[in-house]
Amino acid sequence: MKFGKLPIDQCIGTVLAHSLKLSDFTIKKGALLDEDVIAKLTASGISELIVARLNDDDVIEDEAARIIADALNMRGVHISEAGTGRVNFHASADGVFTVSKKIVDAINSIDPSITFATLPNNEVVKAGRMVATVKIIPYAVSANSLASVKLQASSAPVMAVNEFVSKRVTVISTKLPGLKDKVIEKTLKVLGQRLQVAEATIVDHQIIPHTEAAVQSQIQKQSAVSDIVIIFGASAISDIGDVIPAGLVGAGGTITRFGMPVDPGNLLMLGKIGGTPVIGAPGCARSPAENGFDFVLNRLLADIEVTSDDIASMGVGGLLMEIVSRPQPREVIKQAEFNIAALVLAAGQSRRMGDKNKLTLPIKGKAMVCYPVDAASEAGIASILVVTGHQEGEVREAINNPSVSFVSNASYAEGLSTSLIAGIRHLLDEVTHALVLLGDMPEITSAMVLQLLDVARKSDPSTIVMATHGGKRGNPVLWPRVYFEALENIAGDTGARHIIGQNIEHVVEVELGSAASLDIDTPEAFEAFQAKI
Repeated sequence: MKFGKLPIDQCIGTVLAHSLKLSDFTIKKGALLDEDVIAKLTASGISELIVARLNDDDVIEDEAARIIADALNMRGVHISEAGTGRVNFHASADGVFTVSKKIVDAINSIDPSITFATLPNNEVVKAGRMVATVKIIPYAVSANSLASVKLQASSAPVMAVNEFVSKRVTVISTKLPGLKDKVIEKTLKVLGQRLQVAEATIVDHQIIPHTEAAVQSQIQKQSAVSDIVIIFGASAISDIGDVIPAGLVGAGGTITRFGMPVDPGNLLMLGKIGGTPVIGAPGCARSPAENGFDFVLNRLLADIEVTSDDIASMGVGGLLMEIVSRPQPREVIKQAEFNIAALVLAAGQSRRMGDKNKLTLPIKGKAMVCYPVDAASEAGIASILVVTGHQEGEVREAINNPSVSFVSNASYAEGLSTSLIAGIRHLLDEVTHALVLLGDMPEITSAMVLQLLDVARKSDPSTIVMATHGGKRGNPVLWPRVYFEALENIAGDTGARHIIGQNIEHVVEVELGSAASLDIDTPEAFEAFQAKI
């Protein structure tokens, strides 16, 4: 193909390079110029055009794209009409899209004029979603190049949408002291949401002791009536000889692989008993956020066999996010390295208190906001940062403590999250943990703060230490630095609840009683509290 400017009388049979809009008609780029069109253009005063002149063996773009599309060895995909040198491919059903990178790369290496782009391998797709496109860059391509593409395209399956199959899923949850029922309940709910994409159903859920014998017995029972067995352990699988893998082997099953190069998701176990896949779920599978568990589960739901080699190949693209539960560098923080700062959130508007700011109301001779500040100070926390906003001057005056630092939150009216973000962003680089307290916590004491700090020092660096009242979440919360980035991206007036939910396996609860949940939002509540004390 030759491309360039030609006199108008030499343009018959060429392809127009750029659209022309005249007073009485328009010709779009890519149009084949016949004698009638040339006559009209000549009559309109056009003397030359930029065109593409095809060689004898050239195939015009739309026809070339269609030839490639028809040659592709594929399944579960339908083809759109060719236009402007492009053909798109769409999923015929809900499922998992698979593609041969080797063949796609080979096709793209034949001729730069021919391009073939697809979604990533093993992408979950809905019916109708575009999964691939072929685009011819110039207005034509040589027949020789098309012949080479056809040879590659038909040599082996290039791409497919593997339709989801409605599966019967059995869930086994093991239990140890300390694992709360609400964690198991939430895990089941999250799994149910994952299964919706394939219209799979949980046909049974068994809660059993975290023992090899119990796991073995349930696997033997459930594998006979299930298409997939999923085991959520009360404790993460730490070795191929641990409770869950050992239970599978004892039941007569085999382990396909333990450990995967996907983070989060490293501690996944995949096995089989008879023809039934068995997944030992990693802890991150309790969270709705994408993780390695999804990589395996989605393929099984689409009847795609997952081998050890398949899992081994998941490393590229397997780092799904900066894992807040995996601090870098991955070393245990030594006690001497603990550098804890206290954040006291004191920017709220106290709307339900009427014309008074509850944080400045006196309780036993000092303002309410002074109690969390003093508790942190008396517990030995040297760095205390108070976030102010509403009636900023009054709150700062009420605290009147020269060792306390302040940061102003101009966006306080937008919700609690803005104060938390403002505080986190002002912490020094050497801070390893942030103890987040609310300004209206008059029952909090230094002894309670020390309880939280003691638990943190005895736990791994990713542990979130949370105060509770009667088993319900409350405040304060002690956050390791690895969560700071996530905390800076929260929104609204609910604080960081979703981060807690996503990392529930890293939460340690400390019962503090009513001090963790005391709610003094109205004049009546304040009067009742005064009467109590």
